[in-house]
Amino acid sequence: MVRATPEYLAARTSMMSLRAQALEQSMMASQTYYAPPQQPQQPVAANQINAKDIKPEAFTKPYLEFMTENPTVFHAVGYFKEKLDKAGYKELHSRDSWSGQIKPGGKYYTTRNGSSIIAWAVGKAYKPGNGLAMVAGHIDALTARLKPISTKPSHDGYVQLGIAQYAGALNSTWWDRDLSIGGRVIVKDPETGKTSTKVVKLDWPIARIPTLAPHFGIGMTGHNNQETEMTPIIGLDNSDLNSSSTASSEKPIGPKGSFVSTQPPKLVKLIASQLKLEDYTNILNWELELYDSQPAQVGGIDKEFIFAGRIDDKLCSWAAFMALLHARDDEDSGVIKLVALFDDEEIGSLLRQGARGNFLPIVIERTVEALVANTNTLYQNAFIGGTGLGPGLMGQTYANSFLVSSDVTHAAHPNFTQTNLTDHSPRLNVGVALCVDASAHMTTDSVSMAILDRVAELSGCVNQRHMIRNDSRSGGTVGPMLSSAMGVKAADVGIPQLSMHSIRATTGSLDPGLGVKFYKGFLDEWEKVDKEWRA
Repeated sequence: MVRATPEYLAARTSMMSLRAQALEQSMMASQTYYAPPQQPQQPVAANQINAKDIKPEAFTKPYLEFMTENPTVFHAVGYFKEKLDKAGYKELHSRDSWSGQIKPGGKYYTTRNGSSIIAWAVGKAYKPGNGLAMVAGHIDALTARLKPISTKPSHDGYVQLGIAQYAGALNSTWWDRDLSIGGRVIVKDPETGKTSTKVVKLDWPIARIPTLAPHFGIGMTGHNNQETEMTPIIGLDNSDLNSSSTASSEKPIGPKGSFVSTQPPKLVKLIASQLKLEDYTNILNWELELYDSQPAQVGGIDKEFIFAGRIDDKLCSWAAFMALLHARDDEDSGVIKLVALFDDEEIGSLLRQGARGNFLPIVIERTVEALVANTNTLYQNAFIGGTGLGPGLMGQTYANSFLVSSDVTHAAHPNFTQTNLTDHSPRLNVGVALCVDASAHMTTDSVSMAILDRVAELSGCVNQRHMIRNDSRSGGTVGPMLSSAMGVKAADVGIPQLSMHSIRATTGSLDPGLGVKFYKGFLDEWEKVDKEWRA
């Protein structure tokens, strides 16, 4: 799908060894995210750097660390919150009033369910009715979650765990993987009686879904029964060999009817020890899931690949958030720069923390409401439609806004070339792809493509194209549901990857940084590009 010439692409993706390129700086402090100046000069603050000066290779190592350390949506949201706090963003809680809390030049974030997060920076020159430059994506990934009652009877000495697939997990790529457990735990404080949530993960594999040896003549890549044939083993218990009973020697923990009494006793003890809980019954519930414990890492002759789990979509989401943290802080910026990351995209986005919920529209409306209240005395005679929040002002805000729906897309495949559409299958380590679908499964149209190509021109980026063949099935994104709900102009943009929905996938080692470069360019340049359409 690449529109540029082979010579240009070769120059654009010239692969110096990442051994020499990889830089080990912290995200917020280092100037090595950016191209060095031609002449010696005073250091420039990170939020004043242009996107064209971004060095994509500098983001490879931070991305690998993020992927390894944050396997679940709850860990990812915690990571983003920590980065936002360090960058001076203020958390706003949905139960509190936002009146008087938001002002031009301010930076804010809020969460929902601990699994979705929205962060935004208000331009210093913001006026009511101005628009938003938005990037939206998702941070959930295919996984296998523990059932509400996860204890299962032992078979032939094996302790097993009751799990349920989330989206399309428990496919054939889950066989014989080193699986660990992580998620969030609902805990009661025995001294105060208050209830809270804590995140937990085990740093070693404790589960495995074993294949059957080929000698038995049963294929492992067909339609295996996910309920009976893909149950993980987590330990051994041979106590029945010395007893007339076939029951496990491990007695349930806690009183009958308690949550912990329905879970494997050794797992309860392990999770409690990780959280430093002495009384197991203080665990009221949990949302735990299995995840591939192998670290994210670079690979290939010149380390030009990234091999990792959960690339869909902790790739575009991470790049978008890094772009917001590195976005320019111009004195004359009059727009709101926003990034929204949702849960539940892989299962249809229908829950309140999903993109079909009201999370993004209500955050925007509450923000505009607070800004109007804050600036009302200054602008009460300046904008049409009165001085308060209403459909007129929100309609104007949405009409002046643009949404980039961001989700990974399919890279050209070297072994299944019959699935590639000529000139529409993006390559790794080149740039993001503008995703088009003739049946409107994507939001991209001629106007939004022209806008984002102009953004790429200003940002020193290469925009590829992605479209499926007529004999293939298209996927979906959060773009159409959000664009239609708010009535905003939109386009779908994706970073290419191989092996989508595998437990372990592949992208380019420069692609996280190329994503940061493009999304930062959009956040920084969209206001300028939008004015060109008004000229």
